[in-house]
Amino acid sequence: MNKTLYRALALSYGAFFNLTALFSEKEAGKKAFKTFTTPRKGSILPVQQEYLQEFLGKKITVNNSRLQTYEWPGAGETVLLMHGWESNAYRWRYLIEKLQEREFHIIAFDAPGHGYSEGNSLNVVTYADSARQLIDLYRPKHIIGHSMGGLATLHNQYQNPNPYIEKIVTLGAPAELSELMVHYQKLVRFNKKVLRALDKHIYEHFNYRIHDISTPKFAKSIEQKGLIIHDERDTITPYNASERLHQNWKNSRLLKTTGLGHSLHQEEVNLQIVDFLLS
Repeated sequence: MNKTLYRALALSYGAFFNLTALFSEKEAGKKAFKTFTTPRKGSILPVQQEYLQEFLGKKITVNNSRLQTYEWPGAGETVLLMHGWESNAYRWRYLIEKLQEREFHIIAFDAPGHGYSEGNSLNVVTYADSARQLIDLYRPKHIIGHSMGGLATLHNQYQNPNPYIEKIVTLGAPAELSELMVHYQKLVRFNKKVLRALDKHIYEHFNYRIHDISTPKFAKSIEQKGLIIHDERDTITPYNASERLHQNWKNSRLLKTTGLGHSLHQEEVNLQIVDFLLS
């Protein structure tokens, strides 16, 4: 889809939400939330199948959806990997190679609505709850989350402190749900009435306000050692998101990269992660 067509589609959503709000704010909030939480991609591509099929693990039922897990056995400590929005467990393939070299036991899973997992939507609260249940099952010592996976990891640790988790790594994680909503609002141009309805919808269904989802807020109560990695030229999530997180996370270290982008797939990043887990 070219940029002009994508922009026109986005604006049509905003116009639809605004019109709906004239008749029912509740319905407008519901529809805006559904659009915001519905991934457009993230399914397993043919080029990814051969790799992932070899490491398929159990399917775990979480909130009435079956989530696909993957497992790379190792004699060492267990690491849980959480991918980002519109991605899947394949994104970890290069890091997994480095972790296997040091005999870590690796667990990954496809988030709801992504990869081989069931569902057609994803939000940070349900992703964090998925993490909670996988953590209870596999009891990892370390968790690594990219982008939304990092946000969900910190949300879960804040909401459900796990003392047996020793280290947490975040890569390119956003800081505030409110900032994501501002971007969403600007993209589709819905009005304040729709934003208010969206906030109310989230509160009624998840017991959180938009401004409650904040990694700097979560970090104040997190005692685990943390490695925060972010590229200063990240065009998806601004670098200052990780600066604010680092300021409030007393046991964290911030690693700034330049020119590596949002994905942070590069070998130097993966080596830094492995060294941190071994330290």
